Amino acid sequence: MDTLTAFGLFAVTLMLVCYAAEDRSPWFVLAFAAACALGSIYGFLQGAWPFGLVEAIWSVVALRRWLGRRA
Repeated sequence: MDTLTAFGLFAVTLMLVCYAAEDRSPWFVLAFAAACALGSIYGFLQGAWPFGLVEAIWSVVALRRWLGRRA
């Protein structure tokens, strides 16, 4: 497994774990947003720009959800 694939696996695994734990704390929503940003970076580095774009949008959506839960 090369470094880029390991990075992608890490990002997607982190997204899954944070999504599953979102009800426990708003901080998991923020961590999910960060994991989506990592997934976006992975998508662009891999050359799958549609995946990178969608993950970037999910990152913004999750960040807005975190801001809403904090208030």
